Amino acid sequence: MDIVDSLLRGDRRALAKAITLVENERPEGEEILREIHPHTGNAYIIGFTGSPGSGKSSLVDALVNQYRMDRLKVGVIAVDPTSPFTGGALLGDRIRMQKHTLDEGVFIRSMGTRGNLGGLARTTKNVARIIDAFGVDILLIETVGVGQSEIDIIKVADTSVLVLTPAGGDSVQAIKAGVMEIADVLVVNKSDLPNANRTRTELELALELDTKRDWRPLIVQTITFSGQGIEELKEAIDRHRNYLQQSGEFINMRRQRIRQEVMDNLEFLVKTSVWEKVIQMDNFEKNVDKILKKEKDPISFAKEVLAELGKTFN
Repeated sequence: MDIVDSLLRGDRRALAKAITLVENERPEGEEILREIHPHTGNAYIIGFTGSPGSGKSSLVDALVNQYRMDRLKVGVIAVDPTSPFTGGALLGDRIRMQKHTLDEGVFIRSMGTRGNLGGLARTTKNVARIIDAFGVDILLIETVGVGQSEIDIIKVADTSVLVLTPAGGDSVQAIKAGVMEIADVLVVNKSDLPNANRTRTELELALELDTKRDWRPLIVQTITFSGQGIEELKEAIDRHRNYLQQSGEFINMRRQRIRQEVMDNLEFLVKTSVWEKVIQMDNFEKNVDKILKKEKDPISFAKEVLAELGKTFN
């Protein structure tokens, strides 16, 4: 495809068009993904997650500056919430990064979640693959910011950064299962606020309880408006990258990620195929009405549908 050739040559318009086709799940997008696959796997992917208002966008913006000082080519994917009513998104994270708009060494793409849970859009992994093939050295992905269950970033990022703020919860909150368990680097942002040191201490105590991981997450305190701690954050990410490469975990992690992605795609295809057949059943809506009238229960009808599907697929 001409668009793939242009993308691989560094054409930003081709990159934007390819992303749009993939994000909208068009058939042309699938063909693009097939053709670029041999050119992927070169970018190092860093994911940023954390609660809304923790300063993820500002940290990403500051890190872009750091990597550009090293003359590295940087890509950014900023995921924003999507309206459950209109399907639209403000894409406000991109607004905070406007100063990089004219920098040819930076490509920023905003995405709405389109109702997907876990902090990312369903097509984020594929968009990341396209930007990777475009030739960036570093790809930063900022999740939407939904809370402790926002762990999809681990399926995409090589290094996962969890952004916290002082007074964001007590020590019990800090050790709850979920997003804390996937973090490779912990950032106490807005450390000019009261209790920043206490938050760091609580995190250190929480990490003492985690004896299952070979890598002990690093803790960095930052103040984005003054730039304090940004260089230390970059160094912490570099240390984790070196650990992955020297220990052999880098290849293992990426292999596991590919395996999971195949399973996720298979699950989506099966669900889509099954649902298309279900809604074509003549008696589907009639049985929904029966359930509404209490003449039938949902579990019994679901079993009937499954039995009917079994005949269809056989």
